[in-house]
Amino acid sequence: MSPFETPLGVLDLVPISSGGTAGEALRNSVDLARQAERLGYARYWFAEHHLNPGVAGTSPAVVLALTAAATSTIRLGSGAVQLGHRTALSTVEEFGLIDALHPGRLDLGLGRSGGRPPGGPAAAPPDTPAIVDGRAPNGLRVPPRFSFEHLLGSPRVALQRSLLQQPNAESQEYGEQIDDILALLAGTYRSADGVEARAVPGEGADVEIWILGSSGGESAAVAGRNGLRFAANYHVSPATVLEAVAGYRAAFQPSDVLDKPYVTVSADVVVAEDDGTARELATGYGLWVRSIRTAEGAIPFPTPDEARAHAWSEADRALVRDRLDTQFVGSPGRVADQLAQLQEATGADELLITTITHGHADRVRSYALLAEEWRRR
Repeated sequence: MSPFETPLGVLDLVPISSGGTAGEALRNSVDLARQAERLGYARYWFAEHHLNPGVAGTSPAVVLALTAAATSTIRLGSGAVQLGHRTALSTVEEFGLIDALHPGRLDLGLGRSGGRPPGGPAAAPPDTPAIVDGRAPNGLRVPPRFSFEHLLGSPRVALQRSLLQQPNAESQEYGEQIDDILALLAGTYRSADGVEARAVPGEGADVEIWILGSSGGESAAVAGRNGLRFAANYHVSPATVLEAVAGYRAAFQPSDVLDKPYVTVSADVVVAEDDGTARELATGYGLWVRSIRTAEGAIPFPTPDEARAHAWSEADRALVRDRLDTQFVGSPGRVADQLAQLQEATGADELLITTITHGHADRVRSYALLAEEWRRR
């Protein structure tokens, strides 16, 4: 199959632009979902983030309900619900409510938690392609692993954990949570004492379950052994995308859902009519990533002029280098070629595109140009 036959989806963080409001960001995202449906994108996912002044996507379920009412055919999902501060039951019930009114359109994407750094200490699976001089065998850029250790002691990260959880609460083990979600959806849940629980709405909901992961560790293993779909995050942790996919495939066991592995891979993308215009639109990206990786929280997405006004230190540049080096920015042809390279390197069955620009019209145009080029190929 040609890489250009690979379906494209959208991952939306509901970004707030500088000078804008959360309400404007939400209305823009609903409009973008309508446009993505018209343009032929396969699915539209919302991320979950907290304590970020520049991101309005705090509750995927709420935004999905609003978007489902404004669209009719495109699949809608979470990328991902952060299970570290939720229960299996609350998650199933929330998505069951939406499925009750919009059956057969939901993707329930599940992630381990908020606040934990992407990636993990697990060794790369044996089948992970070798990286030579920062490149995969087919030339895809795979930068050195970024260390999130500086975030672990951040007071802001600790505050987020404390505000999202009940006092003295402990998160359930991730694999157990996934088992409970699957059982509640199937109507087979029993407690350790043998007491059944019926999640209505939720039980029998026609949702696709996805596991999101940034390394070849726990998330990849959970997705594989349960025979579930897996989303690997090139846009979050480009250094570990190949090991994430390899780890999932190594752990995969056929299930009633899938008889073989199924993967989508995310990428940060900005497309414009020409390379120079695209680079201008993407100017604010580095400063925005810096704000996340310093633990101050994502800032409202800056204009190019606002971004250029920042005095960059070498430490700043080191914080964002891997993300800037792996953002696909340029004309439709250039970006399509880069996405094809990502698909070939990972063997992705789908690609998930996330685009942020200061202006909403530029973001819509980026997705439109990419869809047109992808069809043309």
